[in-house]
Amino acid sequence: MCNRTRTPTADVSQGSPFTLFWFRQDLRLADNPGLTAAAEGGGTVVPVYILDDQEEAPWRPGGAGRWWLHGSLQALDDDLRSLGSRLILRRGPAAETLAAMVAETGAAAVHWNRLYEPHAIARDTALKQRLCAAGIDVASHNGSLLREPWTLRTQSGGPFKVYTPFWKRYWAQRNAVPAPLSRPGSLPRPDTWPRSDRLAEWRLRPIRPDWAGGLRATWIPGETGARQRLDAFLGSALGRYGDGRDRPGTDGTSRLSPHLHWGEISPRQVWAAVQDRLQAGGLDGCEAHAETFLKEIVWREFSYNLLYHFPSLPDAPLDDRFAAFPWRDTDRDADLGAWQHGRTGYPIVDAGMRQLWHIGWMHNRVRMIVASFLIKHLLLPWQLGEAWFWDTLVDADLASNAASWQWVAGCGADAAPYFRIFNPTLQGEKFDPDGTYVRRWVPELAKLPAKYIHKPWEAPARTLADAAIDLGRTYPRPIVDHRAARHRALAAYEGIKKAA
Repeated sequence: MCNRTRTPTADVSQGSPFTLFWFRQDLRLADNPGLTAAAEGGGTVVPVYILDDQEEAPWRPGGAGRWWLHGSLQALDDDLRSLGSRLILRRGPAAETLAAMVAETGAAAVHWNRLYEPHAIARDTALKQRLCAAGIDVASHNGSLLREPWTLRTQSGGPFKVYTPFWKRYWAQRNAVPAPLSRPGSLPRPDTWPRSDRLAEWRLRPIRPDWAGGLRATWIPGETGARQRLDAFLGSALGRYGDGRDRPGTDGTSRLSPHLHWGEISPRQVWAAVQDRLQAGGLDGCEAHAETFLKEIVWREFSYNLLYHFPSLPDAPLDDRFAAFPWRDTDRDADLGAWQHGRTGYPIVDAGMRQLWHIGWMHNRVRMIVASFLIKHLLLPWQLGEAWFWDTLVDADLASNAASWQWVAGCGADAAPYFRIFNPTLQGEKFDPDGTYVRRWVPELAKLPAKYIHKPWEAPARTLADAAIDLGRTYPRPIVDHRAARHRALAAYEGIKKAA
């Protein structure tokens, strides 16, 4: 933070101190440290959101993320208007656009909550220096994490690369997590508002074709939707989370990930809500389930810890050996397309990829299965899967996406061993034993008995006929044999081990 003062040069706030609050991935009013600080500054506050389609390339929001962003911004503007305020929308390179707004309005102060992506850190650091040199009071805040990435170190002083000790440190200090802030009671408004784009002009939602029907039927973007989702989870699935989270055919997870990514709810709010439920005795006998859920919140923190300390995480393997991994470089487009669109011939894989395409989200257990299939069965680079998820997930989060893909690939921090190769048939039988999940997302297999739902190629001809299935026509045969693919993957891994 730089503590400087400056006399406004534009007639926007008309005499009172004028503050810009820059919304980013913190699209909420409650527990928003930067917004609270701006509101407590004593002057008028103008909230602004800047759509930067250029500076964030190649990691600007994908198609599903842009759909979510539209709904979240609309909800945020509605919430701000309930306080007598509004959201100003601008589009362009973020640093230049914000600096121009400061000059246009004569703002004396600017607040924002920190981001941790490498490009955002570089941009924000340069922008803060620029504004401070011009006499602007600039302050950044922690609105996204329980703990800042630089505050946790191993005993040797380095960053954590293994999750378990990272979690133990968090759990040991769980009572030190600050309580969430209340939402501001009011936001002093200027007499004249700066110019604003219209949200519809940004064309964040698909029109021709309109592929977002499944998203609309599934999600409620915005702070209210986030709170409703948390309350529903606390009242039902949390008490059986330890078991239910691995069953994709049931509603056993929180589905809070997109709300957390866009900052419609903070991890402090989630943490406090679970702790309150525990202390109130609302989870009598289910404390282990709550702890398991909180481990997922801390896994998100761990992912940001990795991204902050290892900024190449989204692009390059943390394990240098994998830079020489012999990924397929020929005849891969057909297999990649089959994986992307749920036509691999392995029902649990296809169900997951179709769920992703339809609602912009996939169950976490199935994410691991489909990722393992792409990397180890098809021998395709994990970066291809990371990019597909980035475009199709409503919760696409650079830290979590990169860390999780590297974990499955065996080349990241605390990674699963590369030789751990999921058998998609056995995974389906274990976690979707009656085929509920597959029947929902691969309806052409819906009439198969549970015995064959995860291996239709083994079903007798009569059984397939009764289920109206013509393998190779109405549903594909497996595009790769599991045993052969496993052998190929292990041979490739042995090759880089010997070369190391």
